[in-house]
Amino acid sequence: MQKIAEKLKEISEHPILTSFIVLCLLTCLVLGLSMPYYLNNYDMFVGEVLAEAHGMLFDIAVIGILIFWLNRNGETRLRIRTYKDEIDDFRLWESNEAAFRTVGNIKRLNRHKIYEINLVECYLAKTNLNYVVLTGSNMNNANLSNANLIQSKLDNVRLNQTNFENCNLNQALLTNAYANGSNFKDACLIKANLEKAFLIKADFEGAFLMEANFNGSYVTDANFENANLYKADLRNAVGLTIEQLSKVKTLYLAKFDDELLKEIHLTIPGLVAK
Repeated sequence: MQKIAEKLKEISEHPILTSFIVLCLLTCLVLGLSMPYYLNNYDMFVGEVLAEAHGMLFDIAVIGILIFWLNRNGETRLRIRTYKDEIDDFRLWESNEAAFRTVGNIKRLNRHKIYEINLVECYLAKTNLNYVVLTGSNMNNANLSNANLIQSKLDNVRLNQTNFENCNLNQALLTNAYANGSNFKDACLIKANLEKAFLIKADFEGAFLMEANFNGSYVTDANFENANLYKADLRNAVGLTIEQLSKVKTLYLAKFDDELLKEIHLTIPGLVAK
């Protein structure tokens, strides 16, 4: 008796074997009970079996696919929640591991078409965020020093007090971004689009702003000391003054409103000359 119990326990530990045994037993039971119908009323029995088969196909086609779709959506939502939770776990942790793990979660969320992400005070220094989409995200006080964000989409993003020092933002989209007080020291923003961005008291000291678009941006008290504004578009820039422009490295071929351009030619003509 003990040997039989041990054998049954051993079988139960193998789910595939258990399922096969149950299938064999049920097959024998069903075939045994159906034998009189096979012998006496075969045609009617086959018809009923086929009708049940059609019902089974309908269940698979409708209910099965629906359940699969619901399960897949549930798994996707769970994964998205997990990625966001991991970003929260690494927030305020200033280490290379935290930075790279957070970047990995950002890219996974992008693959799920999630672009509005809470990255407040996240440490993302020296990371590769090229081509990421963070439209509408909150990145206030984040640290992206020495990071790469080439052609990244940061439109309508909150970037107040964010650190972009020595960051590569070439061709990045920063339209309507809120970057008041942000640090862009020595950053590369070649052909970056900052149209209508809020850049009040932002620090662009030593930044490369060639062909950058500042059209309609708010640059009151922004620091452009030693910045390269070659071919930059500064038309309609709110709060832009001669005092700010007098400290830049060059304004050659830069675009200004007519009134401001006349003042530049009168006070700092050397910066617009070749």
